[in-house]
Amino acid sequence: MRRVRPGAAAFRGRGTSGAPRDGGSPRTAGEERALTGVAEGDAYEAPRDVPRLWHVTLSVSGDRAPLMEVRRALEQLAHDHPFLLTSRYAADHAEIRYWEEARDLHDAAAVALRLWGEHRHTAGLPPWEIVGLEVIDRETYHQRVAEGYGPPPATPVGVHPF
Repeated sequence: MRRVRPGAAAFRGRGTSGAPRDGGSPRTAGEERALTGVAEGDAYEAPRDVPRLWHVTLSVSGDRAPLMEVRRALEQLAHDHPFLLTSRYAADHAEIRYWEEARDLHDAAAVALRLWGEHRHTAGLPPWEIVGLEVIDRETYHQRVAEGYGPPPATPVGVHPF
């Protein structure tokens, strides 16, 4: 293994041989790299398979359960999965809100629909069923909040009674 000090050839686009990776000629000390840009009027197109952020609201409901057990279970779920923003609960229903990173709405919804069932035993969640699911993209979420008719930002973060 060859050791190279920081700032040496390996960090200037060259491999261990000292030759540039792009096949061009090596730069001399102090030589500037040519920068490439986008022509005026060209539009940027985001790659199609890059994950996006989705705001998820999952609603569950079922037979009454002791409030302290529901709270403890939701706190355990939040501990196990710190992506959860906020949970609200009552004796017979709960709502979980969080951000999910996924390629598209279908992937985000699939993860959300598995969340309650997959963590029912590990977090001690009540045997409730999913009764509602909303998945919206980041732009729609912020537009709703700005217009005053969407869900308010999840503050305070954590587990709270309705």
